[in-house]
Amino acid sequence: MAMSFSLRTIAVVALVGLAGLVMAHGNVTPQDVDTGNLPELGDDVRTENPFREGNEYGKYNGQAIKVGESAYAGNCAACHGIRAMSGGLTPDLRELTEWDDEYYIGRVMNGTDRGMPSWKKSMDQNAMWAIRTYVESLPKPE
Repeated sequence: MAMSFSLRTIAVVALVGLAGLVMAHGNVTPQDVDTGNLPELGDDVRTENPFREGNEYGKYNGQAIKVGESAYAGNCAACHGIRAMSGGLTPDLRELTEWDDEYYIGRVMNGTDRGMPSWKKSMDQNAMWAIRTYVESLPKPE
């Protein structure tokens, strides 16, 4: 009987902890992003990653990856996991394809009703696309 109580207690504690993680999603204090010498993208929302190799500012790809890595660590990793390995509680950003650029920028700018905050007031497009460029540089999940 004592063993049953212990397992039940452990299960309840685990579920409460998991619920806490889910409820915490989106509760992130925005961190400033130093976009360095990346070209200014302006206010018109782009629907394709300008820093991807072969695109308008593809020659800045390496710099965008570095900026994006820092920005991701400070603003995204708490919910989406270190190196974008979410563990299943949030979308695995490594699974997005280049065809998902418009989806990505819309979600980052506007957030969702399921806990993803809107970043349009705390992060510019340069930082958002640098994060996308960093995530694209990571190995795809197996």
